[in-house]
Amino acid sequence: MNGIHGGDVYRNRVDMDFSVNVNPLGMPEPVKAALQRAVEACTRYPDLLAEGPRREVGRLFREEKGWKVSGEQLLFGNGASELFMAIVHGIKPGKTVIPVPSFYGYEYAARAGGGEILFCGEDIESIIHILTRETDLLFLANPNNPTGKLTDRETLEKLLHHCKSNDIVVVLDECFAEFCQRDVSMIPYIENFENLVVVRAFTKIFSIPGVRLGYLVCSSQPLLEKMGRQLPEWNLSCFAQAAGSVCGELGDFIRATADFVKTERDFLVAGLKKAGLTVFPGEANFILVYSKVPLYHRLLEQGILIRDCKNFRGLGEGFYRIAVKSRKENEMLLKKIGEINWNGNTK
Repeated sequence: MNGIHGGDVYRNRVDMDFSVNVNPLGMPEPVKAALQRAVEACTRYPDLLAEGPRREVGRLFREEKGWKVSGEQLLFGNGASELFMAIVHGIKPGKTVIPVPSFYGYEYAARAGGGEILFCGEDIESIIHILTRETDLLFLANPNNPTGKLTDRETLEKLLHHCKSNDIVVVLDECFAEFCQRDVSMIPYIENFENLVVVRAFTKIFSIPGVRLGYLVCSSQPLLEKMGRQLPEWNLSCFAQAAGSVCGELGDFIRATADFVKTERDFLVAGLKKAGLTVFPGEANFILVYSKVPLYHRLLEQGILIRDCKNFRGLGEGFYRIAVKSRKENEMLLKKIGEINWNGNTK
């Protein structure tokens, strides 16, 4: 698993971490207060039914989006990664399709299931072309990680109809959807597609990767039961449940985050292009770039960690993912990149 994910601040000297895509606004105060209060709950077992997060996620969707999602359509996990594993073990797919490049966690979960894995391009035409009635499961991210590409609802509906007619379960990873100003979530359409499983997490949007809290939305009760049976009892700690139990009051924070990310992303993209990097279009809170110089090592020498994407399927040497952070941090990153001598080391 070494080098598969970002955020390895434990084995590097890191002053600024641009390798993980957490909220640049930091942890919201209500979440911080809830986590502090949760210390007193450590003497009790967590709620098996996770009623707090279940109630508040429904409230968040209902009051902020007008989406009708019942508590019975939700399943919570110790981060999205645990849910990916539960999905695979619950469905037991003989053949799984994964577009590339994409998050390694899909492949990691699919390999644990023991079935065949097929890889294809990230464009919808390539995905549909490879899907047949022999396919059992499709992993798809919107926006995609690491490219940041956001697919519109009309295109996703076309794909979902194709998968529905071929009895293919679609796992749609929307863990970065709340960072985008365009709302293309398929959660409002879950009643139309019982083969759809939408996965989200509070890890990134609330900047709590150490707490681990994810959830999925699905309208098929038989499918929910299959996935739920793969999760251990008390898989959500009292801290995770406390964080999830205040999400219903954070609609303004989430909207402010999307606006902030748009502004800072535009600023960072302009600066990276000016520095001579190839910047790929996207709409998430991270940016995929290409550099002819070993940018990862040059920046790490300066105490700045970015994500080296050479081990992403479909990418390779020279591709890097850079998180969108605060203006001060983004300016510092651009300053350090500007000090790099593209024919040698730093100036």
